[in-house]
Amino acid sequence: MVVEKENSSKKIPELTVRRLFLYYRVLAESRSNEVISSEELAEITGFSAAQIRKDLTYFGQFGTPGRGYNIEPLKQKLLKILGIDREWEIALVGVGNLGTALLSYGGLHSQGFNITQVFDSNPAKIGNTCPLRSREGVAMGEPRPHGREASAGLKIKDIQTIKDELKDGCIKMAILTIPAQAAQEVTNVLLESGIKAILNFAPTRVVVPAGIKVLNMDVATELARLSYYLSQPLPIQPEQSEAGITPAFGEARPNGRPDSIGVGVTQEEQSEDEPKE
Repeated sequence: MVVEKENSSKKIPELTVRRLFLYYRVLAESRSNEVISSEELAEITGFSAAQIRKDLTYFGQFGTPGRGYNIEPLKQKLLKILGIDREWEIALVGVGNLGTALLSYGGLHSQGFNITQVFDSNPAKIGNTCPLRSREGVAMGEPRPHGREASAGLKIKDIQTIKDELKDGCIKMAILTIPAQAAQEVTNVLLESGIKAILNFAPTRVVVPAGIKVLNMDVATELARLSYYLSQPLPIQPEQSEAGITPAFGEARPNGRPDSIGVGVTQEEQSEDEPKE
């Protein structure tokens, strides 16, 4: 899958977009140096230095041969590329255990993602005040100069009022933490309300028109993959995907590092080859 670069015919591979935030995270946590090399980035992220240089080249020329990348300018550039140099208001639909956990997670606010509308269908929850947001997570990089609190003090609103509450068009992102049977209907309402991007935690796929971005986060599916890896005594055949052939889970990669690198990426995302279109 590829992403069209705005105002350009150049297509950016989806895997490149996924990796950019990992590069930013490394830069944000690099406090002791002013410069970092692609080799140092490779050592931390598990991607090859060549892959990192290729990813960054899609967006311009960065760094100096033999010296590396100036951390602060590159970090600011990645913030702008990723669109996290500004605040994003988000609507959360579903205030169950997962929704409540997301409301309490300070890491969203620290990166400029502010949950400013909360909806649920449970009459016992509608009208209640959301739990106070934790300030955990704000230490990654420097504190962001955002204004209002994300979830503290927000009233949980009736899911039937989504259209009325979002009619001003200010909110373009939504998070779904609702049962599978309600996901498509709620998605349709969100799209009618101007939502353009959805993070879907419902255990089902939703159908959306072209131009709408949906990221599906199925925790049970990923845990089932892990249980498979732990349960099967035979080596796992490396997967053939559109990202190319990748090492089996747990096997050493060409740089000697295992698949799990501690930064939350999947096996497919660590492929050194981009999708062939």
